[in-house]
Amino acid sequence: MGSNLSTSGSKFNHGVTSTESTRPNLHAIVRAGVAGGLAGAMIIWIYEALIWVGAQHLMPLAGIPRNATGLVFGKAFQESIGVWAYVIGTGIHFVFAIGWGVLFAMIWPSFRRRGYEATFVALFYAMFAWIVMHVAIMIASTNHPNYYDPIVIIGGFMSHFCFTVPLVLIVKKMLAPATPRMYAR
Repeated sequence: MGSNLSTSGSKFNHGVTSTESTRPNLHAIVRAGVAGGLAGAMIIWIYEALIWVGAQHLMPLAGIPRNATGLVFGKAFQESIGVWAYVIGTGIHFVFAIGWGVLFAMIWPSFRRRGYEATFVALFYAMFAWIVMHVAIMIASTNHPNYYDPIVIIGGFMSHFCFTVPLVLIVKKMLAPATPRMYAR
């Protein structure tokens, strides 16, 4: 005498996938990371235009794209290459933003499985990214702001929050597991 209430039948489980298959593949990870990194790169430039240029008057608006060139190679190199400082600085900015985006897309599924909220992780990821980037800049060049100044640190964290929050929300959305569809035939 069998029961018709078995949950192992194909009609009940149609469309349901295992936890293993909900892990994103490398193509999806890279695609989400690139999209998130590009969005974050644009948002951080908007922040810099509004705050660094508009409110704090730290640089002219045209200085934003070439800023990375001076930070990495020094102000003398930045000035000596003229218009190429904008091209190289923009390239540095977007390559690193995409790299940080792909790195986050690689680690996000682990945080998602543990139940962490994306924006919570973004706050710590922003601080981690700022610290790593600016330690690398201090090693590569002596021409940079005083990274021990609390104002520089707070401003850097704020700009990187503006970078990582949109980045992680895009990655979260793009790497969300597909909702299983259950229907009767």
